[in-house]
Order: sequence, then structure tokens, then C-alpha cells
Amino acid sequence: MPPARNRPRSHDPARTRNAVLAQFGNVGEAVGTLTAEQFALPTRLGAWTVRDLAAHLTRAVESVSRALERPEPAKAELNPLDHASATAAYAEAIAEDSHTLAEADPDITALYTRVGQRITAALATVGAGRVIDTRAGGMMLDDYLLTRTIELVVHTDDLNTAVPGLDIPYDRHALATCVRLLADTLAARAPGGATEVRIPPYAVVQCVEGPRHTRGTPPNVVETDPMTWIRLATGRLEWAVALDEAKVSASGERADLSRLLPLMG
Repeated sequence: MPPARNRPRSHDPARTRNAVLAQFGNVGEAVGTLTAEQFALPTRLGAWTVRDLAAHLTRAVESVSRALERPEPAKAELNPLDHASATAAYAEAIAEDSHTLAEADPDITALYTRVGQRITAALATVGAGRVIDTRAGGMMLDDYLLTRTIELVVHTDDLNTAVPGLDIPYDRHALATCVRLLADTLAARAPGGATEVRIPPYAVVQCVEGPRHTRGTPPNVVETDPMTWIRLATGRLEWAVALDEAKVSASGERADLSRLLPLMG
């Protein structure tokens, strides 16, 4: 059964916190090796350069520390599956903020060090149950940290794609959380049990309205690898291209997910 929209699958808060810190550390270490020429390279994100993207990731993580400094909202209004839709309206402002930060802070390595120290210290003093004020509304801190795994993993892939030879590693739990959260978002947006989406070894969800299977192999099955799924879900890869390149297999009349993707841009 797919997770209900208001009851996302459970995640271990401690492991999520460690995964965010680990992946941010992986990116920071790699960014520290880049040359001025590499920082100036274009990315697949329109006008964003590698420097803009590197700066954006510090802002994405620093948003946790800054939110913890603001007064605590009375309640959480958003869950992790709502977050992508709720923040879409702020895409332009986020891009402008990232570009401004990249220009204002030329020492990206020092910026990563400061942001890493701040979030590590902030998370060390906050227990479970804390609600924070995000740009899109109130969220549980540990739910918001789940969304940071998407930011970090997706943009790690963007950086690796933009810079030849760069091979930033993925924290396994950050990658798994990103895959599961995006899979659960699909199941929430297209509820049903007609199609089974498999992303081994991390996630299996059922979605799409139609006849529900009860035993044996489902009649409609989609299967792909974690990075292909992430690229499909975030608009980095088109469904038709993934099929043509045999990066995804889809069998059954309800196995075409093209109308549902991407889940976020």
C-alpha cells in the first residue's frame, strides 16, 4: 500500500541528521578542490554556474540553522511530501539569492566550513519535536531535514555532471532517503494500487488508480536504478529518453509515468 499523504513513512531522525551532515561534508570537501575555471563552468540548471550551485547548497543547509533561530511556530503545517509543491513558487527568489551569495562570498571553501560548523552545533542542541518556520510554512525540524537530503543528493549529481572528473560520493542513507521521499511523493500524488514502482535497493511503492493486484507479479511494473529515478523525478531526465536508453523498464498499460513526472523541477 502506498503511504497516505498525511502519514509519510517513518524515518530515523538521528540517521537523517547524520546523513545531512555527511553529505554536506562530502560536497564541501569536493568543492574545496575546484579551480576558478571549474567554478565558472555552466550547469544543467539554466544560467546557474558551478559557483552558484555550490553557494546554493550552503544556503539550503544554512536554512536549518536560521530557522532554529526564529520563534517556533505553533504547529507544523507541511509534511515532507508537500514541501516540493509548496516551495515551487519561490524558485526565482532562491536562484537570485544563490547567485547573490556566490558573488558576495568568493571563498566558497570557508563558507562551507562556517555553515557546516553552524548546523552541527545547532543540531547538537535540539531534540525531537521541534517545529521550525520555513519559507513555505511550519514544519517539524526532522521532516525539514528529510527535504535537505533531496537538495544535497540532487545537486551533488548536478555538480558531478557539470565538472568533468568530479566524483562526489553519496552518503548511503542520504541517497536512500532521497529516493524514498521522491517515491512516496509519487504515490501521494497518484494514489492507487495499479502500478508498482521499484527502485532497488531502496524503495517500492504502489500508485495510479486502477485494478489492484493482490498476489503474484503486478500487471503494471516500473523499475529503475536510484540515480535514474532521482533524475526522472526532478526533471533532469525525460521519461521517453530513459526508456530509449533502457535506463527504466515499464510493463503494462498503466506503467507510463510520463504524465506524472517530474515531481519537482
